[in-house]
Amino acid sequence: MVDFLRDFIHILRSSDIKISTAESIDAMRVVSLIGIDDKPLLQDSLSQTLAKNLREKEIFDECFNKFFEENYMNIADESNNPDIKQADLDNQENSEKLNDSKSLDLEDLYKQSDKNTLMTLMAIAAREVNLADIRLFTQTGMFTRKIFDAIGLEKLNNDIFLASRSGDVKRETELKEIREQLRLEIRNYVEDQVKLRTTNAGRQLREDALSKIRLTQADRSDYSLMSKIIKRMAKRLISVHSRRKRKARRGLLDVRSTIRANQEYDGILFETIWKKTKVDRPKIVALCDVSGSVANVSRFFLMFLHSLTDVLPHVRTFAFSNKAGEVTDLFESKDIEVAATETLLINGGGSTDYGKAFSDLEGFLENDIDRKTTVIILGDARSNYGDPRCDILKTIQEKSKRVIFLNPEPKSLWGTGDSEMLRFVPYTSKSKVCSSLVDLERVVDDMLRSSI
Repeated sequence: MVDFLRDFIHILRSSDIKISTAESIDAMRVVSLIGIDDKPLLQDSLSQTLAKNLREKEIFDECFNKFFEENYMNIADESNNPDIKQADLDNQENSEKLNDSKSLDLEDLYKQSDKNTLMTLMAIAAREVNLADIRLFTQTGMFTRKIFDAIGLEKLNNDIFLASRSGDVKRETELKEIREQLRLEIRNYVEDQVKLRTTNAGRQLREDALSKIRLTQADRSDYSLMSKIIKRMAKRLISVHSRRKRKARRGLLDVRSTIRANQEYDGILFETIWKKTKVDRPKIVALCDVSGSVANVSRFFLMFLHSLTDVLPHVRTFAFSNKAGEVTDLFESKDIEVAATETLLINGGGSTDYGKAFSDLEGFLENDIDRKTTVIILGDARSNYGDPRCDILKTIQEKSKRVIFLNPEPKSLWGTGDSEMLRFVPYTSKSKVCSSLVDLERVVDDMLRSSI
């Protein structure tokens, strides 16, 4: 109990709420009297003790909801069990419980969808590895591994090894997929901690965390700040590539014309004449999966792409969950953020069908695709076991300059379940993992470099 309250107060202080030592002691007295079983009562009581004005109460409520929902409520639920003493929440007892958990079968937990037990183990392990000290997004991988080790990665790895040695390929593949899914669950948990602990710990630190966090994990409350980050990234790319475009248009020095133009200056080169080079503007066609699993990624990608009008004057944009529809006019007539939101509402929500989307795209483009066209597809390639129509993707690749496929899922999940990614890869010029704002900036920068 002492640990969770100390951790919570630390987060409140990092969120610009000033809390004195006396107020911390008062909060401890409150918790000792009412416990942590009744969440609404706990929230109201601590708010009276720790938040002094309306602004602080708003910050307090936001921090409280995130902190208790994501970290401690599963452990609090266990404290309601009469067979478990309050001492089980102490550090020593938690350590013993965590040691016992290493003998648990993570495979069974996963197959039984035992979310509560898994979250409880992660919360206890997080304390053991001092996750409360995390401050940088770059520490995410390290803490993910530490927590995974603490809850039983060694046993799962051993099971994979035994399956491999016995030649049981099916079981080995199944266990590897379970391991990857558990790793993602833990990483999501750690990323939530990064967001929670960097909310107001410095704007630069916060923006750095949001630029690198997986977009599938972005909260609605982060959209405004992430939109500003996108605009700043776009402005930086526009500045860089506008200079490159001017330089490319300028061409090589025309020596003869320069000499003739400077004859009246006795050969001193006051004026330079350049050979003009025609630079073709790139044609961009974007096809975005806006189904629920990748909606956030598509939202920010569309905003990013349409923020680059200075260097990408015309982008044809299509969105789909099953049937594809063109939304170019929407982005040209409305604010970018509004257009992105309406695109998700209009074209999202259906059962994902890449085959139908490719067929629709082919019909929309008809003869409006040539060797100057770059086609960008963004999605997780999960098509609900329908025909992915790779033949259409092959045709589009042959007609265009290149096809770039951006997938927010890690490569380890490509081709698993209903993912058709491995079947799409041969018909793309580039296939990349793209799950964060930094990834999006890197992809767009690379695309512009080879287009201008």
